[in-house]
Amino acid sequence: METRDRVLITATELADLIEADDPPTILDVRWRIDEPDGRAAYLDGHLPGAVYVSLDDDLSDHTVTGRGRHPLPSGRSLQAAARRWGVQQDALVVVYDDWNRAGSARAWWVLTAAGLANVRILDGGLGAWRAAGRGLETGGVTPAAGNVVVPHNDLYAGARPTLTAEQAGAGVVTLLDARAPERYRGDTEPVDAVAGHIPGARNLPSGSVLAADGTFLGDYALAQQLSDRGIDRDAPLGAYCGSGVTATIAVAALAAMGCEAALYPGSWSEWSSDPTHPVARGAE
Repeated sequence: METRDRVLITATELADLIEADDPPTILDVRWRIDEPDGRAAYLDGHLPGAVYVSLDDDLSDHTVTGRGRHPLPSGRSLQAAARRWGVQQDALVVVYDDWNRAGSARAWWVLTAAGLANVRILDGGLGAWRAAGRGLETGGVTPAAGNVVVPHNDLYAGARPTLTAEQAGAGVVTLLDARAPERYRGDTEPVDAVAGHIPGARNLPSGSVLAADGTFLGDYALAQQLSDRGIDRDAPLGAYCGSGVTATIAVAALAAMGCEAALYPGSWSEWSSDPTHPVARGAE
């Protein structure tokens, strides 16, 4: 299996699995900054058999303090949720969304960090499914209970590498800021109290790792994006964003080309909340 196929699945490949009566567990993770609850959109139309997953409720734990706007959930709570979604031990899980791969990349990262190895992102999301001429279902889905066991309870020290605030600021990795350029420069900050970026970080907007149709860039095109920004793909890499959501798009894109990048889960929302942390503004 190629590296890309360990992270992504195409709409055609997914449709073939469904038509062969061997469907994976399909999770609809619609989320966007200005519309975090995607349940209504899910009910209006979703992939056949897909179960809705709330990024805010199921893939975050807002009872955790001091770790940014979207703290990671515990493995115990994630296991309970995954069983409600019908996830079976060792079975394929496909995650998708309808906005820039943010929801699906977060789900992929959380699930794989928890120790579930067989998780794929639908490349191109809901748009790719529709573009392939595939139909949707309406209403909710109640799956049979799953039996998955989540090996890691602490996702901050789980199966995927993470960075603490101290590590993110220490220069031990080439740190990639996945936010839009204007937020990176500090021209504007619509969400957090302080504008700017972590000193030394390079700007790799999450949208830059996607093609115009919302699919992930191929190896050559992504390598060019890195090269254009002076980023060495072979160096230790880390990524952050506003709150640890859209940075997972960059992490997934890098994983698809065989590069593992650590995630700073608290991201700018955690970093900027501490007045002792330095802040850089302007271009790199």
